[in-house]
Amino acid sequence: MPSLDEKLSSRDVLADLFLALEQQTGDGWVQAVSGAPLRSMKEEEIFRWLGQVPQMRQWVGGRLAKGLSDQSYTLRKVLYEATLEILVDELRRDRYNMVQRRINELAQRSDSHWASLLSTLILNGASTTCYDGQYFFDTDHAEGSSGTLSNSISVTLSGLPVTNHGSTTAPSVAEMRECIMRGIQQFYTFKDDQGEPINENARKFLVKVPPSLWPTAVAATTLPLVDRGESNIIPAMSDFSISVQPNARLSSWTTKFALFRTDSQVPALIRLEDDDGLNVGAIAEGSELEFRERKHEYGIDGWRTAGYGYWQYACLVTMA
Repeated sequence: MPSLDEKLSSRDVLADLFLALEQQTGDGWVQAVSGAPLRSMKEEEIFRWLGQVPQMRQWVGGRLAKGLSDQSYTLRKVLYEATLEILVDELRRDRYNMVQRRINELAQRSDSHWASLLSTLILNGASTTCYDGQYFFDTDHAEGSSGTLSNSISVTLSGLPVTNHGSTTAPSVAEMRECIMRGIQQFYTFKDDQGEPINENARKFLVKVPPSLWPTAVAATTLPLVDRGESNIIPAMSDFSISVQPNARLSSWTTKFALFRTDSQVPALIRLEDDDGLNVGAIAEGSELEFRERKHEYGIDGWRTAGYGYWQYACLVTMA
């Protein structure tokens, strides 16, 4: 940044913007459920799910070769942009780095856009299809020899073995603990197209909750004793990591939350963007905009999208 006695130039602003964009590492939960963005210069990409590789078997009568199934899911990128207008006089009088703060916010917005795209997928997961033709959160997934599987479960609170009961919109801590455990338990029922367990090595999970359920979910996963002194099993599970994060974009959920496995090799959700990521541009010194309106514009744009990956690494829990 120039000294307090110097006027900011577009070069200074763009340098700050490039630096701010480089420093954006993404919201932690975004990385956890989707991994790093996949990159491609095509407007549309076809993702093929080829089924699982063969399980080891006793050698009987020679080798038994297994082909791969061929299911696909198409993602089409969309062009997004964000443009910041700055008055020339603001650049001239910016003695306290207010312009730089706005530039940093613009970079942060580009990061939070991924959170917005993924949150929309989560919200619509019970009504939007994924690669197997079923809704992402559904009760009747099936592939090969997997049998019928459900990653959308309902838990009746009144039937839980707890001493303190709440309601579906305000469950007790013990009830929330039981609901989280039922959701994690469900992961271990999932099988692949060969009838083999998919999540037998799962140890890390993320609980995405609306703000209204956040305090209760945190208490349910951290307190050694809950409600009327009941022992809480979750903090004692030393081999497991169960984290809770609120999401304001899930505020319409009042009786449900989503669980994600976060230690899998492939993600539950997918991010896709152009090879060159975001583009940065400006209309600045010497432009007609500056001459006529005494303004500059600084913008970012890029082609990106998000879609559903493996439903086997996500589970929707609804309290009833």
